[in-house]
Amino acid sequence: MTAAVDDPGRDGDATMPRLLVEHARVRGRRASIREKDLGIWQTWTWADVLSEVEALAAGLSLLGLGRGDHLAIVGDNRPRLYWSMTAAQALGAVPVPLYQDAITSEMQFVLEDAEVRVAFAEDQEQVDKLLEMLPRLPHLTTILYDDPRGLRHYDAPELKSFDDVQRDGRALLARDPSFFARQVAEGRPDDIAVMLYTSGTTSKPKGVCQTHRAFVDVARGAVAFDGFSERDEVLSYLPMAWVGDHLFSYAEALVAGYCVNCPESGDTVMTDLREIGPTYYFAPPRVFENLFTQVTIRMDDAGAVKRWLYRTFMDVAKRCGADLMDGRPVGLADRAAYALGNLVIYGPLRNVLGMSRLRVAYTGGAAIGPDLFGFYRSLGINIKQFYGQTETCAYVCKQKSGEVRLDTVGRPMAGVSLRIADSGEVQIRSPGLLKEYYRHPEATAEAVTPDGWFMTGDAGFVDDRGELKIIDRAKDVGRLRGGAHDGALFAPQYIENKLKFYPYIKEAVAFGHERAQCCAFINIDATAVGNWAERRNLAYAGYTDLAAKAEVYDLIRLCLEEANLALSRDTALAGSQIRRFLILNKELDPDDDELTRTRKVRRGFIAEKYGVLIDAMYAGRPSQAIAIDVKFEDGRRGRIEGDLRIVDAQTFDPVAHAA
Repeated sequence: MTAAVDDPGRDGDATMPRLLVEHARVRGRRASIREKDLGIWQTWTWADVLSEVEALAAGLSLLGLGRGDHLAIVGDNRPRLYWSMTAAQALGAVPVPLYQDAITSEMQFVLEDAEVRVAFAEDQEQVDKLLEMLPRLPHLTTILYDDPRGLRHYDAPELKSFDDVQRDGRALLARDPSFFARQVAEGRPDDIAVMLYTSGTTSKPKGVCQTHRAFVDVARGAVAFDGFSERDEVLSYLPMAWVGDHLFSYAEALVAGYCVNCPESGDTVMTDLREIGPTYYFAPPRVFENLFTQVTIRMDDAGAVKRWLYRTFMDVAKRCGADLMDGRPVGLADRAAYALGNLVIYGPLRNVLGMSRLRVAYTGGAAIGPDLFGFYRSLGINIKQFYGQTETCAYVCKQKSGEVRLDTVGRPMAGVSLRIADSGEVQIRSPGLLKEYYRHPEATAEAVTPDGWFMTGDAGFVDDRGELKIIDRAKDVGRLRGGAHDGALFAPQYIENKLKFYPYIKEAVAFGHERAQCCAFINIDATAVGNWAERRNLAYAGYTDLAAKAEVYDLIRLCLEEANLALSRDTALAGSQIRRFLILNKELDPDDDELTRTRKVRRGFIAEKYGVLIDAMYAGRPSQAIAIDVKFEDGRRGRIEGDLRIVDAQTFDPVAHAA
């Protein structure tokens, strides 16, 4: 059943549901979304999706969901979860996506703060969380579920299946065929379209209210910038609660009409990526770091000839790969060597990564190390950086193809104005600016200046080409005090990203503000270091045992010293070379509040929790005992105890290596 709704055209009346109706009218038979289920790709056209959304919206209305109500969505990327967003928006309700790996207390905070009335859960795992919290959530009246496996004998009256809700909705549409069209017609571009919660790096998460107009305008600008169309394809695998996924997998798809592909599970993303071969790809730096680690492990396990070929042709790629892709002059010998490398190394590697058809790849959400960025571009992958926040619909700056630089995030996008405050903070005006923080008017007033500029909290500057360079979070940028480098700039995120380029380092936390020198905590990558240890017949019992090995400390020290050598050539940050380090005996974990759900370091919390280790590093001690409380996935608590070694790393004279 397809109801008629006025064509939104290119004017200012577009809403997400109106865009869906228009696609169903114009390109109804083209693929809109796919999902891999039991190893087989299932496809829904735009006309199919409209039919599904109409039935779901009608069914939700029978459950009492209406204008201004909030619908929570929790689960992996699934077509039905995306449809629930559009169905809620058609009714004037507001979808609130949640991180599917959030622990109960985190999820409960959002459900309470957003006053959620209806929740849509993907499967039994998420239903169990919601049922556990239900007595403490007075607003929550209904829990919908998609996957019925394991739920057959649940008898909670609040539980409703997706299929049953749609069945009731279709019965309503049979009685009232114009119901959906009337609901969509009532929607206005300035209505709140979605509520996305901030990561809560330094405080409790806040609900960012974004309008249809904001996301549609931003999506149109982004689609025009890269020339996306209905012929493009994207793999949707990042959390639906992240603003980047909402822009790339939802808003831009509804503007451009391209196909969104949902993987079978988190474990099959790489396989599904290779099968789909998307033309458009996006990932935060941690995903590109993990892919690079996998490549490194494969090469370490390869035979001597393959390792030699890889090293030889990667040297060629680093020398001229990015220049060739951007159309800059390259000598004939290098062109020939790169062409041969493309045949034997780069092409097969792009295919293994699922990036053979890629036209554009973006990374954002956090800074990416220049070395890691350069690695992908040298392979002929058009990876670019974008810059934005949840409060700006992830829309501030992008890099233009052919004009990509490793150390900037590009120029402001169409409609965006940018200025640098006296404090060095980046401030912006954007068509994607938030309407408000939900129920936090004081926070809204603090984030936006009286003359309408959003304060990003990032420190940066605009270079002579008009491109923005982000240094770090403004609150984290500091100075060394005392010692040989008194007053030297300290930018922890920049240093950490440089360290995380090494495949053996999964996470790093740098310290140095108001200190005489820079020190660091290291999390090793258990897969990469474990593979390295096995090739050397180095036995270990688990992460904690592996992290304590003297051989592993030597391996990490060599990585840090190589990074120090690179830092010594940076006139601004030469004083921030790592003097001392230790390897933590546990991985930093969002469940232990050490990272956000988007895996950003909670620096202040870590400094407080591990204060005894920081004091020991700066006191010059060779080791320090510590007992760390941890949370397990099943809710149990435990304690990890250990005596951690603290090791010195070699530093380099900035003058001697400046050339």
